[in-house]
Amino acid sequence: MDQATQSHQRVNETFLRPVEKRVLNWLAEHMPPWVTPDHLTALGMFASILIALSLVLTNVSPAFLWLASLGVLINWFGDSLDGTLARYRKIERSNYGYYIDHAVDSLNEVLIFLALGISPYVRMELAGLALVAYLLMSIQVFLYSQVKGVFQISFARIGPTEIRGVMILANALVFYIGNPIVSTRFGLFTLYDFLIMMISLLLFGAFIVMTILRARELAALDTHLLAIKADRERRRAERAALRAERAALKAARRLRKVKQRGSAAVTRPGVK
Repeated sequence: MDQATQSHQRVNETFLRPVEKRVLNWLAEHMPPWVTPDHLTALGMFASILIALSLVLTNVSPAFLWLASLGVLINWFGDSLDGTLARYRKIERSNYGYYIDHAVDSLNEVLIFLALGISPYVRMELAGLALVAYLLMSIQVFLYSQVKGVFQISFARIGPTEIRGVMILANALVFYIGNPIVSTRFGLFTLYDFLIMMISLLLFGAFIVMTILRARELAALDTHLLAIKADRERRRAERAALRAERAALKAARRLRKVKQRGSAAVTRPGVK
């Protein structure tokens, strides 16, 4: 999720962004001429399929967690570099890039979260909950971009790259120590379950908080705009009234002149 329309202000301030930006710029400078942003977007899509298949295959062996983590790295490479390469070469197709990038991102998210639910590490209902939370935050980004022209993909200095890092760490942790099961009053949950639940709660919380804050911001903005509109209408009405008053005065002066001419004609000397 790294492309935005040219008219939008991009906000991507995360913990890893300073390093990530330098790496992406270096990669864009050294990318072979035959590689295009569309190739990188397709690579990111392929990586998501690789992640999903690897997670499903963990039902056979946990070693496939490493292949899934490799897929995460490839996905970062393709998904993050496509927009950087387009901007570096000055070949941005803002509308096409915005649409394709986020349509593909949405499909990637569905594939990965459903695969997590099929894997032996996360319950399907929790994976579905996390998918809903992630898509809600995506909708939050798109809505704010539409109404305010600000494309914000980082919240509390956390963005897609940080989430990818968490997934790689979780895969390594589960591979080495297993996926311990914890019994609670609500049922049995694994370590990966708790991680997914924590991410879901953070995303839902961020969505609710951002909705409230932005609703207040936009309400204040609309109130201000309505006040400006009302002031313009008032001044327009005042100018219209002033023009009408001036027109009435001109008409009155013309009428007085006509009457004066008529009176002079009646009283002119020598007329019997």
